[in-house]
Amino acid sequence: MSRMVGTVSRGIRAPIIRSGDDLAQIVPASILEAAAEDGFSIHDRDVIAMTEAIVARAQGNYASVDDIAADVKAKLGGGTIGVIFPILSRNRFAICLRGIAKGAKKVVLMLSYPADEVGNHLIDLDVMDEKGIDPYRDVLTLERFRELFGCPKHPFTGMDYVAYYGDLIRESGAEVEIIFANDPRAILSYTKNVLSCDIHTRQRTKRLLKQAGAERVYGLDEILNAPVNGSGCNEKYGLLGSNKSTEDMVKLFPRECQELVESIQRTMLEKTGKHVEVMVYGDGAFKDPVGKIWELADPVVSPAYTAGLEGTPNELKLKYLADNDFAALSGDALKEAIKDEIKKKDGSLVGKMASEGTTPRRLTDLIGSLCDLTSGSGDKGTPIVYIQGYFDNYTTE
Repeated sequence: MSRMVGTVSRGIRAPIIRSGDDLAQIVPASILEAAAEDGFSIHDRDVIAMTEAIVARAQGNYASVDDIAADVKAKLGGGTIGVIFPILSRNRFAICLRGIAKGAKKVVLMLSYPADEVGNHLIDLDVMDEKGIDPYRDVLTLERFRELFGCPKHPFTGMDYVAYYGDLIRESGAEVEIIFANDPRAILSYTKNVLSCDIHTRQRTKRLLKQAGAERVYGLDEILNAPVNGSGCNEKYGLLGSNKSTEDMVKLFPRECQELVESIQRTMLEKTGKHVEVMVYGDGAFKDPVGKIWELADPVVSPAYTAGLEGTPNELKLKYLADNDFAALSGDALKEAIKDEIKKKDGSLVGKMASEGTTPRRLTDLIGSLCDLTSGSGDKGTPIVYIQGYFDNYTTE
């Protein structure tokens, strides 16, 4: 009988990870225990993935609000600073904003609208259109924003993020002025010292600011990109990808962890004789069509992965073959014809009509998104995900 099951994604329970724990041993042990208990076997090209959170926790990669404040003050001068394009998040940005505000006398907070970079909406698009506002050109003061749109609240969290961020800055000891704009250069009418808080557009934002005459320009990726008073840090991403740990601490994105994924791969080979792939994943990269939130608030989906996860899928579109090349066939004849075509496919199908409609994304982004959906971000207790059959196709028995 032909094999009937394709890709399987399993959430794997693990101990609660603390600073100093050895994930190179804990992760393989958890997988092997789950396999013995649940009755599945380890195969070549299975994928082991672990959340960035447990990697950063094991590394002890934490920093305090005061550490953030010290770095911001040292780099931006401690006077009036522009803080532009932050995402709207109590978990992701609010704790960072506390530290930023403690490192300045005044914060000019510039929010993008109608939504932040990852899709959290401040205002409704239709209402914005009705009011005749052009988000590409119009710079709104807080007073004008309130006059036009009132006090809109986030549909899922119930937060008025404009008020929340303003109060948070004041409580942290700084003055605050809030404006709304989408051209980063608008901040230069208020201050020449700017902290750009966008994630995926940060390089362009910083370039535009510098070309327009900004004096000191930093991104969140350049805050805590080195230890401050013995704190954690992330040399490549700074505060990007950080999460709230406590009211006074952030957990940073994992530091260099390539050796970890390769060590787990070696351990699994030693213990099972199978060559598995291993990756660290954070947020997936997908958009919620109802809430409009694009999930990816981390700088990358995967900060470390083994070599077999490099690249993009190289797949044929079965329905294209069935409707075109083999339209005259059916039943077993169609099945065998398609299998033969898969066996003959080139190493690269870029530009070929038979691959049209297959997902044009990197393997790590696709698999990371699957992992993020499998593990969730709450109380499932499965920070490790084990995926089987991802690299199989219709010919695999």
